[in-house]
Amino acid sequence: MIRSALLMLALGALATPAQALKMSVWDRELQTKLGDGESSGNMFTAHLVGDYQGPVVILFAPSDEEKARGTYAALKTRYDGMLEGGQLSIQATPGGAANTAVTLAKFLTAYKLKLNLQPAGESLSLPGLKTTGAPASTSSAAPVQAPARLK
Repeated sequence: MIRSALLMLALGALATPAQALKMSVWDRELQTKLGDGESSGNMFTAHLVGDYQGPVVILFAPSDEEKARGTYAALKTRYDGMLEGGQLSIQATPGGAANTAVTLAKFLTAYKLKLNLQPAGESLSLPGLKTTGAPASTSSAAPVQAPARLK
């Protein structure tokens, strides 16, 4: 009985890792990261800054396992797009007209993924956790900037 339990535990530890499709959103010059995202199951969670407006470059990177399986065979690694007020539009056709731009949510439906969009730098709140009203420390160090951009 104990051997079979140990065998099951060992086999469970050897199970394949979760597949993930990763996304990075950068300004046109690829100098400032404006967002990121990752899939888990059929959910794609994306974090995008809300205070940027302009053209962006969207980079996708499927895991090695997904590449081997051809899960996202039609997906290119780079797309142009526009980020306005935390909403990302992707130019689905390279060099295409403006009417070929689609929202990230619509773009991901082609890959059977549902979008969970969250603002970048959003604080996490869990039930049972209390927030402290304590002020930030007042040291002579340079002030910390608000998380307007992802690092």
